[in-house]
Amino acid sequence: MTKTKLPYIITTALFALMMLPGAGMNLAQPQMVVEMAEALGVPLALLTLIGVWKLLGVAALVTPGLDRRGPHLQRLREWAYAGFFFDLTGAAFLHMAVGDFNVVTHVVFLSLLLGSYALRTKVLAQGEAPSMASGLAASPA
Repeated sequence: MTKTKLPYIITTALFALMMLPGAGMNLAQPQMVVEMAEALGVPLALLTLIGVWKLLGVAALVTPGLDRRGPHLQRLREWAYAGFFFDLTGAAFLHMAVGDFNVVTHVVFLSLLLGSYALRTKVLAQGEAPSMASGLAASPA
């Protein structure tokens, strides 16, 4: 494992774990989320769709060996990164548009996402597939 691979695995796993509660809230739509969506002018059906996309995006980011199975599946992971970027920047923009400038959470999530992407690019450039499972496997004897 290279020096870059472990930080990639950590940032990606942390980002994925941080996105799961948001996906759950989008899907379950408790009263707090419904009130916030109404204040932002976002239809509840869109929240359901975003929740499903978040779950699929997390799966694409953490599925082991995806980058080794060909360029078409490697592109799937790229789309997941892009989707999360659009989700986080769009959410921050919506909050600021209604006068809520507390976007620290969005900035933290976006920083982790961009860090994971940058590290993934370095790992791929080193010729090593950035698999979550291979990085967490036991060291060779």
